[in-house]
Amino acid sequence: MVGPLWRGSNAGGLFRAMSRKGCLIEVIDEFYHISLTAKDLKTKIAERLIRPLQIEEYNRTIVKKIDIFSPDILFVYKGAFVKPATLEYARKKGARLVMFFPDVSTTAHGGYLPQAIPHYELIFTTKTFGIKDMKDKYGVTNSVFIPHGYDPEIHRPLPITPKELNQYGCDASFIGTWSPKKEKWLAALIAQIPTLKLKIWGEQWNKSVTDSITPYIQGTQILGDIYSLAIQCSTINLGILSEQRVGSSSGDLITSRTFHIPGAAGFMLHERNEESLKCFIEEKECAYFEGTEEMATQVQKYLAHPALREQIKEAGYKRALAEHSLDARADTVISHLNKL
Repeated sequence: MVGPLWRGSNAGGLFRAMSRKGCLIEVIDEFYHISLTAKDLKTKIAERLIRPLQIEEYNRTIVKKIDIFSPDILFVYKGAFVKPATLEYARKKGARLVMFFPDVSTTAHGGYLPQAIPHYELIFTTKTFGIKDMKDKYGVTNSVFIPHGYDPEIHRPLPITPKELNQYGCDASFIGTWSPKKEKWLAALIAQIPTLKLKIWGEQWNKSVTDSITPYIQGTQILGDIYSLAIQCSTINLGILSEQRVGSSSGDLITSRTFHIPGAAGFMLHERNEESLKCFIEEKECAYFEGTEEMATQVQKYLAHPALREQIKEAGYKRALAEHSLDARADTVISHLNKL
């Protein structure tokens, strides 16, 4: 299994779920080999200069692990830095090639991925539109939709003390990477509810150019247990989805937060679409909105009705436990792998 293992990563969560299901696994941790987290400009430049060397070493490590482990399956999560030659080496050694692709666009992560995709025998995509995109771009006919899930080791109810509530508590929060759409929608929310206590967590919010939301930007991403704490300390967790990107036929319809929030027993107000409605029942397990006006209306409604909010939150949590854990996703993955 190839992918990042940092605490709270979707890849690491799925890998551990596969292990719990009885799979014998060896993991090559992408982030152990390739540095991608620098914030300082000089460090970013240094990262880019050494990245080709890191990528070469990373692929050599995969080859060495294949020789030692003799895997039945080489399971690559996203695989932005896995070279086609490495995949072909695995194939010659008898491994079946499988990729789990979790993002919107296959062309937004460098040049290796588009070259590698046609080499995989089976591709899992967390986007229903990803199946069509794979076929249209690469002629791939072996892709399967499987949604994200929550990690029971990370996204679970935690004891909340006054200290955590003081630090992370708010009327509403958005936890996720900046995008122009998210900036515009959160600015509209503040304009409609100026007294709202809002917190915005995530990467790249320094790109925001809207002065009105600047006071609400926390200036950092939050991961792992802190992420789960923030979900629980937020009265309303906003599920604003990413817009369409170059290389994709659609923006997000569901995302990992769709399952992380209820898995951590948080109240979720999510964008309404046909796909999200299949995951959680409207007004029973999740609240929904379409557009900025209804988002503001729904925020006001659920802030004013705590009993209803708690009822929906509890039902969403139970639905997540029953259907949407990464252990459930691992069962589906394994059933497809067995068919290989």
